[in-house]
Amino acid sequence: MNVGTSVPLPAYTIDPAFMAKKAEDLGFESIWYAEHAAVPVHSDSPFPATGGEIPWTYSHFTDPYIALARASAVTTKIKLGTGITLVPERNPLLLAKEIATLDRYSGGRFQFGIGTGWLREETELMGGDFDHRWTQTREAIEVMKELWTKEEAEYHGRYFDFPLVKSYPKPVQTPHPPIILGGMAKNVLRRVIAHADGWMPNRVTPVEVEESRKKLDAMAAEAGRDPKSITITVYGQVPQKDVVQPLLDAGADRVVVRPEHVETEKEMGEQLERMAEAVFK
Repeated sequence: MNVGTSVPLPAYTIDPAFMAKKAEDLGFESIWYAEHAAVPVHSDSPFPATGGEIPWTYSHFTDPYIALARASAVTTKIKLGTGITLVPERNPLLLAKEIATLDRYSGGRFQFGIGTGWLREETELMGGDFDHRWTQTREAIEVMKELWTKEEAEYHGRYFDFPLVKSYPKPVQTPHPPIILGGMAKNVLRRVIAHADGWMPNRVTPVEVEESRKKLDAMAAEAGRDPKSITITVYGQVPQKDVVQPLLDAGADRVVVRPEHVETEKEMGEQLERMAEAVFK
């Protein structure tokens, strides 16, 4: 049973090294860190889940790559994912090197969950083009694939334009770590088939998973891709077996459950034990 765990917010109150080791020991398949680099105090962007104000916790993310590096150092099996990396807010040349380094030192365990973001004000203050953020993200994906798979790479696009460069190390996973595209946008499944290796929805029912699995299989076959190479990771679910198992039965390859915020590592360890008992037994 491929069940992962995300981290609670505030994300920096529990050491990622402790949480990842405990999760691995309990049998969780993966651990996932999300990001928001800087949340504007004043924003007109509604929070997607409620349509209201942005929760205060959204300014309390940690950096996912530093957190996952700590997790990597004390674990050997658990997969290390971003749920998600906000690609329009990052330089793909730097990001490609961070990912390749983490993948190499972890022994090929990194899962590259990506998204384009919903918070216009944050995207723009970080230099992203919010109105064309998917186009910018597509170019960034292409840039990283070039850097990961070629000894010398160049790219000439609208957002990124550079001559031949060398970028090392290369990732352990070939041709590169799995790219898992998050979101529920109208064209998300088409984009998964064209540019990614998996889909990561967060508010989805088993019926929707089953329908989407069938669509992904058909679209992959039409595109000449192996349908089995396209995964579905359902993110942010409550840790209950009667929630998790139907999603897996419907065609999800992985379900990521969410813990609640606690203040101490002792409390987090106890909560993870309860989560494992609820999900795996």
